Amino acid sequence: MLSHRETEAAFRKGLASQDVPPGVTAVGDLARRFSIYRNTVAHSQSEALAQRFPTVLRLVGPAFFKATARIFVADHPPRSAILHEYGTEFPDFLAAFPPAATVPYLADIARLEVLRGQAYHATDALPMSVAEVTAAFALGPETISLKLHPSVRVIVSRHPIVSIWAMNQPGATLAPLPPMPEAALIFRRGDDAVVRRISQDTAGVIGRLREGAPLGLACSTVAPDLAADAVGTILNHGLIVALNPT
Repeated sequence: MLSHRETEAAFRKGLASQDVPPGVTAVGDLARRFSIYRNTVAHSQSEALAQRFPTVLRLVGPAFFKATARIFVADHPPRSAILHEYGTEFPDFLAAFPPAATVPYLADIARLEVLRGQAYHATDALPMSVAEVTAAFALGPETISLKLHPSVRVIVSRHPIVSIWAMNQPGATLAPLPPMPEAALIFRRGDDAVVRRISQDTAGVIGRLREGAPLGLACSTVAPDLAADAVGTILNHGLIVALNPT
């Protein structure tokens, strides 16, 4: 008799193949009934991908997305019972998927959408006021470690992904794409995951702050005006939730 773990492994294998897992029984045609179940599961996972990556879907069209999703689903079973978390590996899959090579920015758009989902579902925290932050900075900002809002994410791309993403949102107006790479700051505001275009230098500073680097160290590789821009960006958006001396 199979153990519980062995039964789960056999069931997952059955979902990804044409085999009926051992121990599964049904009234009537077992293979046909399990095939229907297998197709239903694959369809549910494909629908979850479409909901998590709506911009990717819009860029490539329903037919391409459906075919791509079916291939991805076959090799990437869910790791969590929470369906909105499904597809975290999808951007890397797209980056290595030959038919997607004609859309070189597709993987980064998918990464942006993963980060938006993470920002949307992040825990909440109350921001510090501008006055509180300013007063703390007056005591020696270089050694202060900034705790950012849990929803804060940054991404740097070789492509103008913020512009591409924005032009593929409902009601957006098409415009010529800028020729330069873009970076994005992502955070939750109310019931929305906001995407803001920022410079790559600002993204670098915010990324280091998010990882816990003291302010002086986080800003050490950029000019003072760029450091001020990065701090001003997170301060103006209410993304500093605590200050800790180091």
